[in-house]
Amino acid sequence: MDLKLKGKRALVTGGSKGIGRACAEVLVAEDCTVLVTTRNPAPGPHAKAIDLSRRGAAEALAGWAGDLDILVNNAGAIPGGDLLRVDEDTWRRAWDLKMFGYINLTRQVYARMKERKAGVIVNILGNAGEKLDASYIAGSTANAGLMAFTRTLGGASHADGVRVLGINPGPVATDRLKSLFRQRAEAKFGDPERYPELFEGMSFGRPATPEETAWAVAFLASERSAYTTGCILSIDGGLASRST
Repeated sequence: MDLKLKGKRALVTGGSKGIGRACAEVLVAEDCTVLVTTRNPAPGPHAKAIDLSRRGAAEALAGWAGDLDILVNNAGAIPGGDLLRVDEDTWRRAWDLKMFGYINLTRQVYARMKERKAGVIVNILGNAGEKLDASYIAGSTANAGLMAFTRTLGGASHADGVRVLGINPGPVATDRLKSLFRQRAEAKFGDPERYPELFEGMSFGRPATPEETAWAVAFLASERSAYTTGCILSIDGGLASRST
């Protein structure tokens, strides 16, 4: 299927690894010009090292990226922990990057898309915003808030010729998840390399691949999904739909 993305200009935040990198690679394969951000130095015309948790970063990034057809908000990592374990400083640092990073960059990019009456913004969220988890309270609360942000903005953005959507991935086989499961395997089995055994209780007996989110991003950002806005797609193997 031709997604008709050739020549589109896209920005993927957190594009150096995991879901972000997969999104960038899939969009490049669809003949988009893709810009990425990373928190580490990444010289080159299509990559920018920037910390989106800092004030003014969104404005600087939007100025560097120029007019965009597609924005994929993906940068952000929120630590686990319940209310008593996550202190105020940790909570604020995490939200400055993901919650306010998404909102501030969207504000900058949306304004330019509105002027051109065209553009798509896809927010990579997380299924903890649907399947609330007290042991991941800062992440669940942020994702739920960003779900509301996405639906609220996307429900009205059609008037400006812009579409705003979200994706809620469940467990994804990123380096971060593998590292976590290696630690769990070391604790349970005494052998970190037995971590795939811990996937057996997941849907289909495995976590999702980053590409399974990235392919959905490309479709949602394309003309093949031109009547879609203000909604959130869950790619979690049905996890959020299960009551237990």
